[in-house]
Amino acid sequence: MHELSAWFAGNIADDWFTEPASITFDRDEIVVSGALPMPKIDVEADATIAANERMNSFRLTTRDDRIAIAARAEAHFQRKVSWAVVCGAEAMDYTVASVPVMTRLHMEERQLLDTLIDAGVARSRSEALAWAVRLVADNEAEWIDKLRNAMSEVEEIRNEGPASRK
Repeated sequence: MHELSAWFAGNIADDWFTEPASITFDRDEIVVSGALPMPKIDVEADATIAANERMNSFRLTTRDDRIAIAARAEAHFQRKVSWAVVCGAEAMDYTVASVPVMTRLHMEERQLLDTLIDAGVARSRSEALAWAVRLVADNEAEWIDKLRNAMSEVEEIRNEGPASRK
């Protein structure tokens, strides 16, 4: 993680974001997310419009540089690079990877996905499964965070392991 953060810090212009970019990753994708300064406006009702326009403007003006940085990072880290920004209370993903995930399901599980399709919630089993994953993420966020934190601690302890493993 430190290597990724350092690599992107060295490649992203210092004036792009109001704070260091946030880097998240998995086996397939690296997401670079940065905070943009909120535009100064007079009317509170226009805050959403102003933030969205700031994010769209940033997207257009940095496009070529972001593509070049992503190409170098993808070659170096062997992962797809995606970009996201936050401005005030608004967030925008510029590019995101949609990665196929292989799974084996029993009939009851397939029937559940088919019910979601029949009800118009999803157009395919893949979309129904993605919907179910988002539902768990939305409703069990605190529990998922606890799991992630616990796994981070396990990783730290594993890395401290016996000298004979190093």
